[in-house]
Amino acid sequence: MFEAFKTLPTTEVLVRSGGAAHDRQARSAGYAHDTITLGWEERLKARGRRRTDGGIEFGTTLVRGTVLRAGDLLVVDALRLLVSVVERPEPVLVVVPRSAADWGHAAYHLGNGHQPVMFTDREIVCLDTIGTAQILDQHGIAFVRDLRAFTPVGLLADHRH
Repeated sequence: MFEAFKTLPTTEVLVRSGGAAHDRQARSAGYAHDTITLGWEERLKARGRRRTDGGIEFGTTLVRGTVLRAGDLLVVDALRLLVSVVERPEPVLVVVPRSAADWGHAAYHLGNGHQPVMFTDREIVCLDTIGTAQILDQHGIAFVRDLRAFTPVGLLADHRH
């Protein structure tokens, strides 16, 4: 049989980190454990071919709109395998606003530029891209570069006029 038509075990079972269901699944007797390290764009894809960090191939057929997060478990029953999601650190720009006005100024310009952003209690985090750095520079918004896991607030906007 052609390699292109190889049967691929798939999963539609996702157990969110934390909670009794996660703890029960994590202790599944006889299931092997592996991890899968994914960047944020890969964690947005509900369907697709995957490869664990240990090299095991499987597919996902998750519910549309699913965003994988650190600690989530993918259960591949056909392989008796539990796969824990790890968020890959990515180059980011970090803005540390000093006032409510700074928060509004930075968020307005990043949002107007349709940049995906992540918020913490003290920071606005966005991907380190030329366009994003230019927006921040153009508006005099101070930032530092860092390497971290990135999970934006929502999906990218489809902005049409």
